[in-house]
Amino acid sequence: MKLGYDLTIEQSQKLVMTPELIQAIQILQFNTQELDEYIDEQLLTNPILEAETQEQESEKEYGSASDDFADGERVDERGGTNDEFDWSEYLKERELDDISYRQWEYTAEKNEYSYEQFVSSEVSLTEHLMFQLQFADLKKRCRQIGKYVVESLDQNGYMTQSAAEIAQQLGVKRNKVDLVVKTIQGFDPAGVGAADLKECLLIQLEQLGILTPGIEKVVKAHLEDLAANRLIGIAKATGLPVREIQRIGDIIKSLEPKPGRQFSSSAETKYIVPDVTVEKTDGEYIISVNENNTPRLTISPYYRRMLRAADKDSQISKFLSGRLNSALWLIKSIEQRRQTIYNVVSAIVAWQMDFFEHGPKHLKTLTLKQIADEVGIHESTVSRSVNGKYLQSPRGVFEIKYFFTSGVSSDSGESIASGSIKTFIRELIDAENPLSPLSDQMIADMLSERGIEISRRTVAKYRDEIRLPSSSRRKRF
Repeated sequence: MKLGYDLTIEQSQKLVMTPELIQAIQILQFNTQELDEYIDEQLLTNPILEAETQEQESEKEYGSASDDFADGERVDERGGTNDEFDWSEYLKERELDDISYRQWEYTAEKNEYSYEQFVSSEVSLTEHLMFQLQFADLKKRCRQIGKYVVESLDQNGYMTQSAAEIAQQLGVKRNKVDLVVKTIQGFDPAGVGAADLKECLLIQLEQLGILTPGIEKVVKAHLEDLAANRLIGIAKATGLPVREIQRIGDIIKSLEPKPGRQFSSSAETKYIVPDVTVEKTDGEYIISVNENNTPRLTISPYYRRMLRAADKDSQISKFLSGRLNSALWLIKSIEQRRQTIYNVVSAIVAWQMDFFEHGPKHLKTLTLKQIADEVGIHESTVSRSVNGKYLQSPRGVFEIKYFFTSGVSSDSGESIASGSIKTFIRELIDAENPLSPLSDQMIADMLSERGIEISRRTVAKYRDEIRLPSSSRRKRF
C-alpha cells in the first residue's frame, strides 16, 4: 500500500444550498403576515427594491416634475450642459429629493379628525378594582392595604399572597388585612380576591344568594368527585338525593372559575389571516392566494438609471448590480411561492371536493405524497407550502394541514378520514339518551354497522381528541 500525497482531478456531484435557494425555501414557509414583515425588512435593506403602490402614488403626485425632468434633458441635448443647470437647487426649490424614498405623508388640517386617529381604551382588572376601591367604605390606611392587595392579584383575579404574608410585609394587623380582602371580594367581577377555586365559587354563590349548607358542603369536600361525575358517592356522603347533587353540579358548572380573564388585553388575541381563499362561483371553486396586504415589488427607476449611467468597473456599479440581482431573485421567489401554494391548494380542493360540497363527514384521507405526485414536486415542498397557513372557504377557516389526515378503509373499499369518524362520533353522542349514555364499545359497534371498522380504544382516542367526556361522566340522573 502506497502512502503519500498526490494531486488528483476528479468529478463529483453534490447538492449545494446556495443563499438564494435558502431564501426561496424560507419564503415558501412564510405565512401571509411573516411574508409582509420580511418584505418590509427587505425594502429597508435593499435600496433598489420599491413597493409598486408607493411608486404609483409618487407618479400621481409628481407627474409634472417628471415632465420637467424630461424638458431638462432636452435642454441638455440642445446644447446646455449639466454644469450650467444647478439640479440640487432645482430639487430644493421644488422640494423634490429622491422620490424613490419619498413616503406618503398625511397632511390634514389642524381641526380635522378621523376615527382612525384614535384607539379604544382597555380597562384592566387592576384599574377596574381600583375604581371600586376609591368608593369603598374604608379608612385611608385600609385603602393603602387595598391598593397593595389589588396589585398583587394575578391575571385570573386570585390572591398570590396570604393575608398573613401581606400583614407581615406591610407591618399591619392581620384583622385589617382580612377586612380589606373581604371588602375586595365583594367587588365586581364576582369571585375576585379568592385564595383558591373553592373560595372563588363560594363567593359567587353567596353573591347570587343561593349558597346553602348543602351546596357549601359539596364545594368544600366533593369538588373533585363532582368533576368526575361521581354523584352517587357524593349523595351517600352528604345524605342528599342524587338529583339534588346533579342540580348543584349544574349550578357550579355555570360559575366562572377565572373571574379576571374577562379583562384580558386584546393584545393577547391572535387573529388568523387566511393565506388562501376558496370561493364558489357558478358551481365552480375559485382559488386565490391572499395578496391584499402584500406590496408588489418592483425595481426603482432612479437606481435603474443610475446603474445604466455608472461605469461598469466602478464600486457603485458593482454594488448596484449585486443589489439588483438580489432584488430580482426576491421578486422571483415571491412569485414562485404564490404559484406553488396555488398549485398545492388546487390539488387539495380537487381531492377534497366532497368535503366542500357536503361537509366534514365526507373528508377523505390524504397524504403529502399524493399531492406531491399530482403537482409534480417533492413532499418537503408540499409540507413547506401548507405549514402554518390557513384556508378560508364557504365551510369556514381551516388550517391547510387539516385536509391531510389519516383514516381507515370502509367495507366498500373507500378510505374514511379520521376527521369524518370524529364527526360521526360527535353526532352519536349528541343524539344519545343522557340517562343511558353510549359506551365506547357501543359506539364502535354502531360505526361498524355503517361500515367503519375501528376498535374501542380508537373510539376512546378520537373522543378524547374532540374533548368529549366518557360515558360515566356524561351520565345524567
